[in-house]
Amino acid sequence: MVSLRDKQINAIKQMLNLNQPIAKTLASEPVWKLLIYDRVGQDIISPLINIQELREMGCTLHIQLHSDRDSIPDVPAIYFCAPTEENLGRIAQDFQNGLYDVYHLNFIAPISRQKLEDLASAALQTNCVANIHKVYDQYLNFITLEDDLFILKHQNSDSMSYYAINRANTNDVEMESMMDSIVESLFSVCVTLGNVPIIRCPKNSASEMVARKLEKKLRENLYDARNNLFHMDATQAGNFSFQRPILVILDRNIDMATPLHHTWTYQALLSDVCDLSLNRVVIEEDSEKMAQGGARRKAKPYDLDNRDKFWTSHKGSPFPNVAESIQEELESYKSSEDEIKKLKSTMGIDGDTEVAYSMVNDTTARLTNAVNSLPQLMEKKRLIDMHTKIATNILNFIKSRRLDLFFEMEEKIMSKSLDKPLSDLLQEPEFGSPDDKMRLYIIYYICTNLPDTEYKKLETILQEVGCNLSAIPYIQRWKSINSRSSNNLATNQYEGSGTRTVTMFSKLLSQGSSFVMEGVKNLVVKRHNLPVTKITEQLMECKANTEVDDYLYFDPKLLRGSDVCPKNRAPFQDAIVFMIGGGNYIEYQNLVDFIKQKNTSSTSKRIIYGSTTLNNAKQFLKQLALLGEEIS
Repeated sequence: MVSLRDKQINAIKQMLNLNQPIAKTLASEPVWKLLIYDRVGQDIISPLINIQELREMGCTLHIQLHSDRDSIPDVPAIYFCAPTEENLGRIAQDFQNGLYDVYHLNFIAPISRQKLEDLASAALQTNCVANIHKVYDQYLNFITLEDDLFILKHQNSDSMSYYAINRANTNDVEMESMMDSIVESLFSVCVTLGNVPIIRCPKNSASEMVARKLEKKLRENLYDARNNLFHMDATQAGNFSFQRPILVILDRNIDMATPLHHTWTYQALLSDVCDLSLNRVVIEEDSEKMAQGGARRKAKPYDLDNRDKFWTSHKGSPFPNVAESIQEELESYKSSEDEIKKLKSTMGIDGDTEVAYSMVNDTTARLTNAVNSLPQLMEKKRLIDMHTKIATNILNFIKSRRLDLFFEMEEKIMSKSLDKPLSDLLQEPEFGSPDDKMRLYIIYYICTNLPDTEYKKLETILQEVGCNLSAIPYIQRWKSINSRSSNNLATNQYEGSGTRTVTMFSKLLSQGSSFVMEGVKNLVVKRHNLPVTKITEQLMECKANTEVDDYLYFDPKLLRGSDVCPKNRAPFQDAIVFMIGGGNYIEYQNLVDFIKQKNTSSTSKRIIYGSTTLNNAKQFLKQLALLGEEIS
């Protein structure tokens, strides 16, 4: 089955091929062209297509729309940008300056009739109508990070953050605009997949607002005979099987503990402690000093994508397993390197010695194989070095902030098996940063029901150790509202599995590892479903008498839809889970693990996880603090 990522890549490649289907034969020379994009277009393309691939597609130059550009005649210019007033003004300026001979205008989201007419007027005034060859709506208004993971905005964007949606002074016009942006992007996802989903969401929340608007937009398109985007021929069958997928739209307020949770898997840890954005991580050269709050050193960016087999295999693995796997990869590489050295020695190619004439045929063949495998070996070495640097960086943070203990504590809190007072840990000076302690306390507050006096004592300790308590008033209000609602999700939804410690990285230490893991616990966690995964499972299985019975049901294909789920529905094989107000890698990985466990030789279910933005705990805590400041 073709993934969402592959479908978006194919759509972008067709656009770069001047919106012509890409020929299957590679013999044809590419047409040389320029790619001009805005920041949104750059964010969409950069995780999917690297510079080398752009060159192979004939894009010799890729430049920002709002940068100073020189006139380049005789070469087609492909524009890939959002249809904003600012961008259209700049395109009109390019017409006026006669920068290019041929314009291919591709808008990330559909351009309105009024804006299209304004652009046509600008082209008429500058006498360049004949130079505009194509104008396309691309419906690519989302960023795909993995085969089964997408976001609507770059994570540093505040326009769709949890804070923007929940702050007190967001007026109705701003809220409506935000919801419309989310609907437009989700519609683009549906168009790219080539499928009209059945939509489920909880009542009385931002998710209901989005679900109703999306259903209306899908229905209007389906019944528009001229512009129906879902009529596909047999060769372009939808991404999913014959069954339609379910789109589960949720609101961040259903689970506030998971975004703050300390984690133990590679990708989620990397997002938590480093700057992982759009599949690129920036690592400080001297990470040990950085972790301890030292001066900033030279930073180096690394790309992590599905071309990296080690990353694909281990991004969801617990960190200790990743460290072991890096060590095994390193030993495998060394044995291959030793093999080549031995061959050189056998054949007399040591130093400047002449190659011996009496070469054995067998040795020659082996050397040929060794030489042929050198490029793969060099690439393997590059990836091992990269993951060694990244893992060492993570390890330094784990040690300096005792992240293993935080993770263990939070798992115990969620599984109601905390065996020591929280106050002792919060007072420990070497136990994490103030933010780490704040995250631990909020999870404890969400998952327990104690007298207010007990919480006040803990808050006094937090203040003494230098924590910013701004987030607490907002979390108190959230818990109070949640405990009164029909879905009492405040405390009873978490089932953390607890942890057990296994022998301290015995395999690693016995092999003289480059990772010195002493003092770090090797925690093994029993897999358990987070609240979002539980909701998704119940909705996919269509079981009666569950927590999701009152979720609204929308089917855009029905002329007169009903909000109530029909009885005796067949279970869904495919789901898109979308989180309004920011998602996180912990939730994503939990859904990936759940679907792996569900799939057998006879069944193949799939889940795509999406969110408005992707936050790490530090960013989310900052947003909660801003909301808390508004209350206090």
